[in-house]
Amino acid sequence: MEVNLQLAGDPLLDKVAELRSNIDRVFLGKPNTVTQVLVGLMSRGHLLIEDAPGVGKTVLARALARSLDLSFSRIQLTPDLLPSDIIGVSIYDAKTGTFEFKRGPIFAHVILADEINRTTPRTQSALLEAMNEAQVSVDGRSLKLEQPFLVIATQNPFEFEGTYFLPENQLDRFALRIRIGYPSREVEARIIREDPSKTALDSLRPVMRREDLIAIQDRVPRIRIDDRLVQYVLDLLEITREHEHLELGVSPRGTLAFIRAAQAAAMLAGRDYVIPDDIKSLFIPVCAHRIATKSFVHEGHTISAEQILTEILRNVTVPE
Repeated sequence: MEVNLQLAGDPLLDKVAELRSNIDRVFLGKPNTVTQVLVGLMSRGHLLIEDAPGVGKTVLARALARSLDLSFSRIQLTPDLLPSDIIGVSIYDAKTGTFEFKRGPIFAHVILADEINRTTPRTQSALLEAMNEAQVSVDGRSLKLEQPFLVIATQNPFEFEGTYFLPENQLDRFALRIRIGYPSREVEARIIREDPSKTALDSLRPVMRREDLIAIQDRVPRIRIDDRLVQYVLDLLEITREHEHLELGVSPRGTLAFIRAAQAAAMLAGRDYVIPDDIKSLFIPVCAHRIATKSFVHEGHTISAEQILTEILRNVTVPE
């Protein structure tokens, strides 16, 4: 890993390293996944963790939340959940003759929205405003959410009964969609022996304070990105908007999320400048959930968003 001496030994980056180490105690054998989670956190982006049941989606989200000295809420999203169950409700106080607003679980720094595709679009929209505006609307007024504010949503993409697809406008609010995958044989053997989700998770202690996280997030936009790399990003994203097999390309909101994620990746690597590898490694996690494919079959197989993005990445010249 290339390290810039200007950032080497930075106390804030030492905090990030400590945060990574804390998560690694519980979430074993997936360093690239942890990197993507930290990139999302540092770039002020919300995270969608999407994979099969039992691969550690909730463990990863809980490990991150426990490692941060921040307020935390876990919302189990179900079909009967109402927006008021998330935002809160006004209750009449007979003694004072007034309505008092009781805040819901959305009023926390870190929100774990478990199985987000199991709740109705109406309830999903309550999360949408919070994620996009960092505020919620209650009784005709807007209430700001305290910063930092991070939504970590999980979903199982392989189960369709009793689920609701997330609309494109909500998917676009997630900075990264993270896939975990199955562990290696060696890592799974460690999981059997150690069972970290039952042992180490409960013993995790916060290693990063609120002000440290905000300072890191404030620094990310100042990481240098050369104009040639900006043009490289635009070349990649322009193709998604014109590709013959795509109905929907990456939005300008996605462009900004891509740049911020690349800057966060550079800072995480100890550099104060972005390199092409930062961009290439994040192209699929940042963009795959923001595009929509046409019904296209090649050699008997449906072409996926990831396959199209991989092809685009291969065909666009990387600036020297």
